Amino acid sequence: MSYTQSNSSGHLNGGHTHGEIDRYDDNLKDGGPAGASRVRRPGGYGGFLNDNFPLSSEYESAIPSRHRSPDADWDYQAQEDSHRGAQSYMASNRSRSQDRLGRGLGNARAYGSGPGGRQIEGVIQHIEDNWDVLTKDDCVPVHVALQLMDHSSLGRGNDYHDFQSTSQQLQKALKAIVNEHHQGFNSSIGTFHKIQSSIQASQTRVRALKDSVQDAKTSLMITKPELKGMGTLSQRYGDILHVLGQIEKLQGVPEKLDARISEKHFLIAVDLLQDALRIIRRSDMENVGALTDLRIYFSNQETSLTDILVEELHDHIYLKSPYCQERWKSFKANPLTSIASGSSMSALPNSWRRPLYRFLDSLDSSILIEDDASRNPEVDSFQYINLILESLNRLGHLDAAIDTLAQRLPVELFAIVDKTNQEVDVRHPSHLRNSQGANRRSFDLEQGDKTGQNRVLDDLLSTLYSKFEAIAEGHRAVHDVVVGIAKREGLGNGKHLSGGFKEMWKLYQSEVAIAVPLKWPPSDKRVFKLAGIDKKSTNLATEQEDLDQILKASVPGLVSKSRRRSGVNDSKTSSVNGPVAGHKLLIEPSVFNICTLLPPSLGFLQRLKDIVPPDSDIAISTLTSFLDDFLVNVFYPQLDETVTELCTQAFIEMDAFQKDSQWSQKASKPLFKGTSTFFALIQAFCKLLQAIPQDPPFTQLLVSQITAYYTKCSEWYQDLVARLRGQEQHDLQLKPAATMAESGELREVAEQLLNSIDPGLDELRHREISLLLAANQQQPFQPRDIISDHRTVPALCLLYTSMMWLASHLSTLHQVVSEPSATSTKSAQTRRWTLLNLHTKTSSPASTTPYLSLTPSIAASLDRTLFSIRSLALTALLTLHLDIRAGMIHMLGRTLSASYLLAQPTQEPDPSVLTLNSDLLSFDETLGAYLGTREHSFVISGLALLIDTALLSLTPKMVTAMNADGCARMQLNILVLQQNLKAIEVDAVVGRSVEYFDMFTQGAGGIVALAKERGKEVGFTLEELKGLVELSYSEGLRSEGREGAVAARKGLGSALMELSEILWDT
Repeated sequence: MSYTQSNSSGHLNGGHTHGEIDRYDDNLKDGGPAGASRVRRPGGYGGFLNDNFPLSSEYESAIPSRHRSPDADWDYQAQEDSHRGAQSYMASNRSRSQDRLGRGLGNARAYGSGPGGRQIEGVIQHIEDNWDVLTKDDCVPVHVALQLMDHSSLGRGNDYHDFQSTSQQLQKALKAIVNEHHQGFNSSIGTFHKIQSSIQASQTRVRALKDSVQDAKTSLMITKPELKGMGTLSQRYGDILHVLGQIEKLQGVPEKLDARISEKHFLIAVDLLQDALRIIRRSDMENVGALTDLRIYFSNQETSLTDILVEELHDHIYLKSPYCQERWKSFKANPLTSIASGSSMSALPNSWRRPLYRFLDSLDSSILIEDDASRNPEVDSFQYINLILESLNRLGHLDAAIDTLAQRLPVELFAIVDKTNQEVDVRHPSHLRNSQGANRRSFDLEQGDKTGQNRVLDDLLSTLYSKFEAIAEGHRAVHDVVVGIAKREGLGNGKHLSGGFKEMWKLYQSEVAIAVPLKWPPSDKRVFKLAGIDKKSTNLATEQEDLDQILKASVPGLVSKSRRRSGVNDSKTSSVNGPVAGHKLLIEPSVFNICTLLPPSLGFLQRLKDIVPPDSDIAISTLTSFLDDFLVNVFYPQLDETVTELCTQAFIEMDAFQKDSQWSQKASKPLFKGTSTFFALIQAFCKLLQAIPQDPPFTQLLVSQITAYYTKCSEWYQDLVARLRGQEQHDLQLKPAATMAESGELREVAEQLLNSIDPGLDELRHREISLLLAANQQQPFQPRDIISDHRTVPALCLLYTSMMWLASHLSTLHQVVSEPSATSTKSAQTRRWTLLNLHTKTSSPASTTPYLSLTPSIAASLDRTLFSIRSLALTALLTLHLDIRAGMIHMLGRTLSASYLLAQPTQEPDPSVLTLNSDLLSFDETLGAYLGTREHSFVISGLALLIDTALLSLTPKMVTAMNADGCARMQLNILVLQQNLKAIEVDAVVGRSVEYFDMFTQGAGGIVALAKERGKEVGFTLEELKGLVELSYSEGLRSEGREGAVAARKGLGSALMELSEILWDT
């Protein structure tokens, strides 16, 4: 059968054309004989049918049909069946191809990865799916052929086309595989011949080698006596050559040894030196005279190398090497961080990621370490210490080195502290750090001033503790390495070699006590002093050069180190003074330094606990004993004294009860300078106490000072509102307003007015006015009884605002804690504060808001004091409230005491009215500047009602006579007062007084007529109207004519009687 082909010759690896005859092709056109041309189908060898390539007519005619006779042509139905069979075959091929693609094209194929392999794989899969019967061992081909010829329901005649197509595809796939791999088959034939030739050549060489071995065996079996003498002589010459080789090797050791010492590969240098000493000390080398100089050199080098190792060990333990800079951190100022938080501490984090702990985790002293000559050994400081100790151990001088380390510990620590002290001194000029002086105020601390002494101390502690911690880590590394070496060498636990933490800690305490402002020793103590040596002396220079030459010849690596240390000591002259010598005093000692001192100190102690080995000779619980002793024996007495002194200073300063010029930065209204200073002190002391574990005596001390300040303010208030009782200077009594504000019914009413709501104000105000008028009637107010002057009013306002502000801010400091038990109280006598909440104090930053940890009993005491402070403030405010009213009543009394029988009209109000107006305006302005809106309103509200009521109450009692011109002046006075009050209170009206004196102009008859007309609604009491009627007849009663006086008296009696009849019931 034939297929249509496009754009392909049908060959994958050949150049055949359509006209060529393929020798492998057995599918000829029309089933013709062999040699006929083959029509290619798309895809070359093994290409499968698809829906785009229809079957040819020859292919269709070759398929038999079960619906027709064998001699007849296939009908349309048979063609359709065969076509469906071909499509089924192609569909199954596509499905299998898609399955194979789903499993991944990268999978290995059993028949190769070429087109032929893929074709045959598809054909085999199709056979397994549709013709599985042919793959079985019991398959009978004849039986299958008969089934293909049977078109019944029991046969497989309908699958004949599929069987034929499968057979053709199988043949094509096999041919494609042959075409793909024929070159490999051809080349394998030539390769086989080459391999065969190589095997034959190898066989020939083996035979020749066998013959040579046989000949050698025969020759060795022949005896030769001369060889024995030659062997003995050869052995003697060999020994001589060996000795010469050893001598030559020894001659090269000094150069190698110097190189290794210069490179600081000390473990290699020690091995070289020991090998050289072992060789040179052998018995066969003892009689070699040429080795005498080398023998002396190696002995000197052993001592010199030990000294170098000890110096290198000290360099890395005491941070002298530049490679140790990463083990500690210098201070870096951060103005955004606070002192109390300890965030300015630059110490390395206390975590197990630190280099020391990584070194200890990886340390295995049971295995001898090796020195890598390709790297710098000093890069890893702790590993370098391990290498030095191993080198000293191999030299046999480990115990001497440890003894030297302990002996030099005081000098080295002193040098560290002194150098740090000088570095801090250079970083902080004295004119900046000492600007505050020893008596600096604590509120500087509260504001976080780190430009002065606090910053210096913070720098000193941060740097010093970081270095101390690094030094302790170095000693811990030495301890663990030495203990490991001792166990490996079978020397026990090695404590006799590794002890010394206790001595180191004692020296730490001593140096800290000298370096930081805790308890300063005299600065002039000196055990010895070398600073006076003339270092420019010729003799000294000559001796130094000679010494350098000797050292350079014997110990090459020591001279440069000696010169370097000499240069350092020249620049740091104070370091040569002995360990008992004091350090320069950088800041003045002060109790407030505890805020900066204690947090980093506690943090250092906590980290030191982790560094001290568990099996050391120091008890962990005693690490903080020196700090506890300081807190108990030094700090608390100084704190008590300082708190008392500074608080007392805040009381007694000349400007303590003056307005603070910077009040706007602290409050909404002006304050006493002493109050703001006192609270700043309290805040500073609270922060100070936050820096140490809380202790009830400390908080009780502050509460006592708060109580003392209240007492002082109360005494000042008493002096402010007091007046002389008699002629004696000490005979004082409170002014009426202050007396009424202390206690009594008036205070209760005034408090209700301050706290009441609008519906009850009028009733309370009338009651208050009645009580004031009653007090005035009992004891008239005098000028000396009035407090309201230009000095006292601002002072009382300041007292109120200051006390309320202080009480409000002090109440925010509360933090009540549980009452200590009897056991804890007993144990608190030892004051082991540094063991309490140590982790919290050092690891978490302090709160920016200060607070006081109060026990319930102390909190109750403070609450009582705060109540007293608020009560004092309220008393001052009530005094202002009552004093202005007492002053107004007094001034109204003076106004009414004037004569109102005027000979002529006047356009000027009474002078007392003008004075009262002026005082009221000044009073209101002062209140507005010093008091809040609520308090201001409380003091000035209701003044119009007071004037109205007081005029009506006092006029009948104090005005004895009045005519029309006098009434006009009184009405002018009322009008002026009302207009002035409107400037203070917008809705101020004195309507009853205006109406009262308007009724006077109508005369007694008009008054009686109005009373008769209105009755109970007249708006005035009987006594007030009687007084007004009496004033109406007062001019007539004082008439010079007898008839006029009699008529006035008669009219007055008649009017009063009639008025009494009308208003008797009211």
